[in-house]
Amino acid sequence: MMDEATVKNKILFEIDKQIDLLVKEIELLNYVNPINIESEKEKFFSSKYLTDPKFEYPKRDFDKFNLHKEFFKLSISKIEDETLRDFYEDIIYFYSGLIQCIETVGKGKKFYYNSLRSFGTPTENDVDNAKFILHFDSEDENSEFFKPKYSAKESAHFFREYSKKYDFTYQIKNSSAMGAIAMVSNSIQALVLNENHVFSDNEINVLTNHEIGVHMVTTMNGLLHPLKIFSHGFPNNEETQEGLAVFSEYMSGNLTVKRLKELAYRVLAVDSLAKGYSFSRTFRLLHNAYDLGREEAFHISVRAHRGGGFTKDYLYLSGLKKIYNYYKQGKDLSLLLTGKVSLEFVDDIKYMIDHKYAVNAKYITDSYAENNNCNKTVDFILENLK
Repeated sequence: MMDEATVKNKILFEIDKQIDLLVKEIELLNYVNPINIESEKEKFFSSKYLTDPKFEYPKRDFDKFNLHKEFFKLSISKIEDETLRDFYEDIIYFYSGLIQCIETVGKGKKFYYNSLRSFGTPTENDVDNAKFILHFDSEDENSEFFKPKYSAKESAHFFREYSKKYDFTYQIKNSSAMGAIAMVSNSIQALVLNENHVFSDNEINVLTNHEIGVHMVTTMNGLLHPLKIFSHGFPNNEETQEGLAVFSEYMSGNLTVKRLKELAYRVLAVDSLAKGYSFSRTFRLLHNAYDLGREEAFHISVRAHRGGGFTKDYLYLSGLKKIYNYYKQGKDLSLLLTGKVSLEFVDDIKYMIDHKYAVNAKYITDSYAENNNCNKTVDFILENLK
């Protein structure tokens, strides 16, 4: 006969397992990236930046009503441990919000409002920080280091070489339908490279530390816990995860003013979206008012406007500042590498490790061992962000 503690744990693990089965269907980035970016870019440039692109999206392959129903019929109230019960309640509401995001991709304002609920929107401080960064001169973009050189196929070699630092394996795939130039797909443990992009040495250095050093590290660590929720993501994990990833760029000595400006432009693009600007108006703001090249202005505008208005992009800069402050306070970064976790749940992570529901991070971001940043301007900027 099972003792009371075993019964309590059985309920917890059954709920966690059920969430695991449900969540596998809802990786938002699988649905929000347009499948016709290149053809719409040509049309947009031909229209002299006046006619908004008409993006198309991958088809949903799940029953949204059934998914909602399955989430809300989980017996969270039967989890007797109050800390874990509150935590899993937050999980249910977080994933319910993501389902609403996915089911409204491509439906304009409906998607935007759901995105707003899940990711928020830039504060006045965020916008001020972005404008502050734009006052600084970027590095010499004509140097060999910043010149496009490597196809996606050629770039795979650099990721493989870098990954020898870690004792895990993953796939590398190419895609022509993605808003980013590279991303880790958590659900299939793969690095996906944008086959339309030509990568520079700088981008290779940034992306190896960002995508493999953090996103793949937290993917692989997330698989090691008794509780599977570490794999799929805590509520609001995007800000922490992207903050950690850009912080890895900083610690490895690869964070440039140019890169910080890119994150600043993303904040301004999302702020433009929040003000009700159209895609073309956001693009013209970046291209004309801020003198951003048209390819980069288009790319950042797509990231902000995809789906109908995807606000997530402003979180990279705020996440970086929070992780930078956390590091400066001498706190344990390894807790934040245990999976797709959030800064606000650090005490819960400690609690779960102490009670054997989770384990310490096996893989630690290589760049976190030592601060190799020599860029005084970058230090000055990070110190002075609000």
